[in-house]
Amino acid sequence: MSKIIGIDLGTTNSCVAVIESGEPLVLPNSEGSRTTPSIVGFTESDERFVGQQAKRQAIVNPERTVYDIKRLIGQKFSSAMTNHLRKTLPFNIIEHTNGDSWVEVGGNTYSPQEISAMVLRKMKQTAEDYFGEEISEAVITVPAYFNDAQRQATKDAGTIAGLTVRRIINEPTAAALAYGYNKERDSTLVVFDLGGGTFDVSVVQLRGGVFEVIATCGDNHLGGEDFDRAILDFLLQRFKAETGIDVSEDKMALQRLKEAAENAKCELSTLTETNINLPFLAVDDQGPRHLSLGLSRAQLNDLVYDLVERLEDPCATALRDAGVSKNDVDDILLVGGMTRMPLVQEKVEEIFGKRPHKGVNPDEVVAVGASIQSGILGGEVREVILLDVTPMSLGIRVAGDRFSPIIQKNTTIPTRASKKFTTTETNQEIVSIDVLQGEVERASENKLLGMFHLTGIPPMEKGLPRIRVSFEIDADGIVKVTAMDEKTQTEQSIAVESYSGLSSDELQRAIERNK
Repeated sequence: MSKIIGIDLGTTNSCVAVIESGEPLVLPNSEGSRTTPSIVGFTESDERFVGQQAKRQAIVNPERTVYDIKRLIGQKFSSAMTNHLRKTLPFNIIEHTNGDSWVEVGGNTYSPQEISAMVLRKMKQTAEDYFGEEISEAVITVPAYFNDAQRQATKDAGTIAGLTVRRIINEPTAAALAYGYNKERDSTLVVFDLGGGTFDVSVVQLRGGVFEVIATCGDNHLGGEDFDRAILDFLLQRFKAETGIDVSEDKMALQRLKEAAENAKCELSTLTETNINLPFLAVDDQGPRHLSLGLSRAQLNDLVYDLVERLEDPCATALRDAGVSKNDVDDILLVGGMTRMPLVQEKVEEIFGKRPHKGVNPDEVVAVGASIQSGILGGEVREVILLDVTPMSLGIRVAGDRFSPIIQKNTTIPTRASKKFTTTETNQEIVSIDVLQGEVERASENKLLGMFHLTGIPPMEKGLPRIRVSFEIDADGIVKVTAMDEKTQTEQSIAVESYSGLSSDELQRAIERNK
């Protein structure tokens, strides 16, 4: 039986791990690194490469270097996130026929699922090189606050990469598995996961080998890339103030500034001051113009203060939903590269009243947890039970554009629940079911996952028909919805997975193109 691998498909970096002789093992890639940049580069002849090699070409070939793709997966072109990324990323983001966000490179178009699949294939190859055999199954992690469309799109990426995705697991849950593996002490744990693109916080109880997530919250629009952008904007303004030149439309200059911003942020996690030197950033009548300045940790803290403040509300919500106080928390587990920033660590200590645990590698712990889940599925890990939750409420639209939840957020999955509804018009024969995910009372402000029609309702006075709507969520968080007229037993259903963004034909074409 071939190995099931665990993959952390990250916004900035990805990582693959396996269970070997009962213990998690992070696998080095072909360059010898245990993490791989989640970046895909294309040459003029459409040759592609993934990881460090792609990152190296980003400055000289920015329009053919694709990164941050995790922030686009499952996103509509009209979304606030896509609008933000179109202004900040050097490659071309276009609208697909179904309204989703795709990327265009050298005249070719790719879905975010395809780009993600290229990164996953690199992870797959890393495992195959290590074991010397084909790998066909994987557990892949996603942010806890990913919605249904984003989860299914991630599964599609795995399929395109040639992997059977045995389980989608939330990143904080994976981190809790890694932390609590082979530990006998019962505890209440907060997983604070601030990665490159998203922020999640989960409250997890460890009891006798049972890992139970009792609440989760987060912000899909907050991550390390936003911190980089704050520094980049500061550098743009400083260069314009000194030279009068605006390089915000110069993609090569922007890429150099972005890399300098990221490096400065990382250096200021251990240093109190760093220097940024970018010669020949632009040319005007006076000749070449350079950017050279010192940036202190105090200045950085001022630049990102508002971003760090946004970390507090999701933490408070998670504790409140879990029904625990900060005094009930035994450990805070830091996950994601951004948790290395001293200001973030100080904020965590301020929120929870205790210093966070630093006994795990924040870049690898999610992949390690995914490998433990893969070991559970493969029979290599026993006496461990994982109980996860759905991060957002699920329900339907009812009269007056109101949202009627059927499964509440933080319900343990897999689960099933139903409610009865009726008609709003006399002799109404068709009922439209809009499947929604979110927490807002106004239905139109929540995420539309899909819609379908229940037909054949017998003519009656309004309010008399009884229509039972049932929601079912599987262990991956994928949703199936059924509506049934109780009088005629007429039934219609929808597996929301079909709304991942790719049709079956597009998925098959992507598989063929990426073989």
